[in-house]
Amino acid sequence: MAGTDTGVVRWTALLLVPAVAFLSIYRLLAVRRTDAISSAPPLRRELPGARPVVVQEVRPVAEGVVQVGFVAADGGSLPAWELGAHVEVALPSGRIRPYSLCGDPADRDTHRIAVRHAPDGRGGSAEVHALRVGEQIVMSRPRSSFPLALADQYLFIAGGIGITPLLPMIRAVARAGQEWQLVYGGRSSATMAFAGELLALGGDRVRLVPEDTDGLPDLTAELLATPPGAAVYCCGPEPLIAALEQTMGDFPDRHVHVERFTGTARKPLPAQEFTVELRRTGRTLSVASDRTLLDVIRQVIPGAPASCEEGFCGTCELRVLAGIPDHRDTVLRRDERDRRDVIYPCVSRAHSQTLVVDL
Repeated sequence: MAGTDTGVVRWTALLLVPAVAFLSIYRLLAVRRTDAISSAPPLRRELPGARPVVVQEVRPVAEGVVQVGFVAADGGSLPAWELGAHVEVALPSGRIRPYSLCGDPADRDTHRIAVRHAPDGRGGSAEVHALRVGEQIVMSRPRSSFPLALADQYLFIAGGIGITPLLPMIRAVARAGQEWQLVYGGRSSATMAFAGELLALGGDRVRLVPEDTDGLPDLTAELLATPPGAAVYCCGPEPLIAALEQTMGDFPDRHVHVERFTGTARKPLPAQEFTVELRRTGRTLSVASDRTLLDVIRQVIPGAPASCEEGFCGTCELRVLAGIPDHRDTVLRRDERDRRDVIYPCVSRAHSQTLVVDL
């Protein structure tokens, strides 16, 4: 009843709940500033649609690979996601890393990722392996640049931990009764995550190729066994993807889709100075030949989102309002590289003297 102490308490509680939630997210995303001498982790960046999540499970699924399940910290439902989606995870150190979702899109209670420990990596995988049940971190909303297209038949090619974005696709295709095959390579049988589930799901549709006993997959033979018009989905280390793209030159009637976990090794391309206008911010900045567009944007917007900073994850995507982008990323397919409405500023530049972006 309005005007009573009970009413005041009720309204105060309603106002405090969102405030507490905001402060929790703010603390988790707060910027950690470091100097050039510090060994502290890099700056935390803003995450699109960030929300706190709690570790529900951590379990090994292969030698050196753990699957981690997250639930919403507030006990609610998690955002919906499409096949091929990934999330950005803000780890306790401040590092932000993208990981493919490998669970069931129909499960709105839990988001699952699987991560291989890379001793020679940048530290993100070690942090994931160190997570414990009950620990709270921040996760972005899911996004996808690797969707599953309709096709009469599918050939899935996985290398190592590259099985993670393909696993939900394979489950969906199998449930739908569509034709599919999987070629799955790994360093050894022990390191190949979800191999048992996949064999149970597909039987002789699944070919496991442990490198220590069977060498590398014969991509030409696999493509010869697929009919024209088949959709080929590949995720894995760069040598596997490069070999597939080279082989696909002999199979122009197959439709290839790839997702990378690292940037491609390319010779440095000439870089010219250009100007970027941040339309909503009202700033115009010069991008020197030895600076990335993302670096320059962060002079004005320190929290500009990014993750891989190698042009393969798509986190830093910006809308282009005017000008001609020079696409140097691996997010866009070959048939999309003439697009003028989007840019990935961690690696891409401008063909035009001025680029206008929606920031």
